[in-house]
Amino acid sequence: MTLQILILTVFFAIMMITIVVFQQNKLNGILKQNLANQADAKEREDLIKKEALITARESVREEYEKQNTEIRERRQELNRLESKISERQDALEEKIQENVDKEVALQKKQEELLDRQAYLNDLVDKQMAELERISGLSPEEAKQIILEQVKKDLAQEQLTLIRENEAKIKESALEKAQEILSTAMQRCMIDQVVESTVSIVALPNDDMKGRIIGREGRNIRTLETLTGVDLIIDDTPEAVVLSSFDPVRREIAKLALEKLVADGRIHPVKIEEIVEKSKEEIDKKILIEGENAALEMNIIDLPKELLKILGRLYYRTSFGQNVLKHSLEVGQIAGMLAAELGANVNIAKRAGLLHDIGKAVDQTQEGTHIELGVEIAKKYNEKPEIIHAIEAHHDDVTANTIEAALVKIADAVSAGRPGARRDSLEIYIKRLQQIEDIVNSYDGVKQSFAVQSGREVRILVEAEKFDDLASQKLARDVAKRIATEMEFPGQIKVTVVREFRATEVAK
Repeated sequence: MTLQILILTVFFAIMMITIVVFQQNKLNGILKQNLANQADAKEREDLIKKEALITARESVREEYEKQNTEIRERRQELNRLESKISERQDALEEKIQENVDKEVALQKKQEELLDRQAYLNDLVDKQMAELERISGLSPEEAKQIILEQVKKDLAQEQLTLIRENEAKIKESALEKAQEILSTAMQRCMIDQVVESTVSIVALPNDDMKGRIIGREGRNIRTLETLTGVDLIIDDTPEAVVLSSFDPVRREIAKLALEKLVADGRIHPVKIEEIVEKSKEEIDKKILIEGENAALEMNIIDLPKELLKILGRLYYRTSFGQNVLKHSLEVGQIAGMLAAELGANVNIAKRAGLLHDIGKAVDQTQEGTHIELGVEIAKKYNEKPEIIHAIEAHHDDVTANTIEAALVKIADAVSAGRPGARRDSLEIYIKRLQQIEDIVNSYDGVKQSFAVQSGREVRILVEAEKFDDLASQKLARDVAKRIATEMEFPGQIKVTVVREFRATEVAK
């Protein structure tokens, strides 16, 4: 047992020694391998260093060559630029020299020109002296003659330009204006009621005249006192004439007298009763006429008192034209024109209707119908645009609004168209005479004729004193004078006739 243990112990010892030797040999192998690896690594490191050094030297050499190449190229570019600069400098020096030469030449020419100018000045002075001696005119007199000739030439050119511009303007503006006005006038057709300052009442027989006069004239005195109208009873058969400047009072008297004649009972008490009833009827009719006029113009906010004043125009005439009908026509035309031109239609129509409102009271109150119309419009709080249109429709003030201008145009159209108004013979003849006097005051006018009821004046001039431009100027001057110095409805056409006749006899 002990031997076996010993053997086992020895065996284990041998095994342990063997293992230790094996491990020692293994470690020695590993150490040798490591040493060999280190040697290889060092050799590789040395090789890498050599390769890197070689690569670096090649890179440095390539960069050096590259830099040398760039330096050579830049030197070449600098040499080229230096050559160009040198060439330009040479060219500049040549130009400078040329300029110097030219300046010297110009200086010489300038000296020559100064010498020539001095020579010419002397020559001009001699010529001027000779011309003064020959013509007998001083320089100032000659200059004045030349200026007058230039002014005359400029005046002719100015008239030519004016005529050309007028023709161009008329081609565009006149056609459009005529179109608008004709459209407005065609759409507005109002009958004219013509009255005068007297009214005639028909009687059934001449015996009625005595009853109207009454015992000792008491009936006629009562009627004239109550109505303020003159009754003219003359030899006119079966008629009595009522005369008064106030158309409303004349209408009241006419209505009262017609009722008295129809009733047959004529005495002061009955006259007073009938006159009072007639006043009420006329007042009612005046209000109705005012309301109808406002309604026709589509104006619904006029005060009742203003409607009464407006209705009085139904009995008012101007140059034979019924003023209320005229006011309606002006309102309608002004409204149509405003619609065509894009203006305020309501303002234009209202101003047109009220533009002659002052004529309702101008026969009983002091002032022109324009002043009274403005006063009435302000009293009833009309708008400033309406008041301005009333004030400006006869150019008492300048029309500052398009509606005021349209009312003025519509008023001229309504009053100026043929047959709208009737002048008295005396006024008519006076106007024609005034037109011819204005025309005949111009030098070179042989004859003048006012024709077409004073709406056109024809002027015959001496042909040797007037050319086309002078004729145009005469027509314009005459038209301006007529417009400035005269008052007339509508417009007056001025026509200048220049005739030249050449006559020879054949033998």
